[in-house]
Amino acid sequence: MNEPVNIRELNDLIASKSNFSNMIRNGMDRRIVGQKHLIDSLLIALLCNGHVLLEGVPGLAKTLAIKTLAQLVAAKYSRIQFTPDLLPADVVGTLIYSVKNESFEVKKGPIFANFVLADEINRAPAKVQSALLEAMQERQVTIGDETYPLDNPFLVMATQNPIEQEGTYPLPEAQTDRFLLKVVIGYPEKEEEKQIIRQNISGHQDPVVPVVDPEEILDVQKIVEKIYIDEKIENYIVDIVFATREPEKYGLTDLQGIIGYGASPRASISLAKASRAYAFLRGRGYVIPEDVRAVCHDVMRHRIGLTYEAEANNISADEIINDIIDKIAVP
Repeated sequence: MNEPVNIRELNDLIASKSNFSNMIRNGMDRRIVGQKHLIDSLLIALLCNGHVLLEGVPGLAKTLAIKTLAQLVAAKYSRIQFTPDLLPADVVGTLIYSVKNESFEVKKGPIFANFVLADEINRAPAKVQSALLEAMQERQVTIGDETYPLDNPFLVMATQNPIEQEGTYPLPEAQTDRFLLKVVIGYPEKEEEKQIIRQNISGHQDPVVPVVDPEEILDVQKIVEKIYIDEKIENYIVDIVFATREPEKYGLTDLQGIIGYGASPRASISLAKASRAYAFLRGRGYVIPEDVRAVCHDVMRHRIGLTYEAEANNISADEIINDIIDKIAVP
């Protein structure tokens, strides 16, 4: 991370690729009204080669967003509707006996795509969730005796409904930790909703035309990996994460009774990666504290465990993150 880097050359290189994110944003805006934060979050995950856990009520264009992104990238898209009777083989694939060939043949599951929508992931049992999350982490699937690498780029967007909890299987903390970001989206504004009505009753929608290809995404991912993070920014990231584990050492004694457990080292890694991607989207070859603060909530909110006291007082992880950001000295 601290290798010598020519910031001016890197800025020029990023400027030459700036059209990449602009074309994707413009393409998304033609189909999706508002939801700028959702679109930026998907771009960050794509640039970091990570995954997104999305929380929001039905009807907020979650499915449309990931499907449109896949079309803009000219990549393979698949959707898995998670239900209580789903089996791991329905996600990763299985061996099927061919009478014609008198042998077992591999039938690959929907996980073999560039963009995978795991719709209502908390509706499936833990065994199915684990099959998906293992594939996300290892980026490979074992069917029978053979191991098959997954496509690249590979992005999973899992959704969960925050309202209806009956018949659901909440994701264990160790599994939610594998998502780079947890994004919470809300309802559109009045003007946006009027635009949504007009767009959907007009009977005409412009077709989605691919603007980039998967190879170009892989090239941009390599550029993002070169973005410079100064040691002061590294210290800032580590302080934020450590404040969730040892709040009393940072003058946050009020948080001691409401944090059950702090963020893992994966949070530090994800915060650094997401900050780099955010800097790229802002056309910079180096990370500044504002980049870290901009992505902090999405990276951290699913990595902080709350005590019963916090839940009883309706204290959210976002409020804890706000307190930490306000307290930690900005470099």
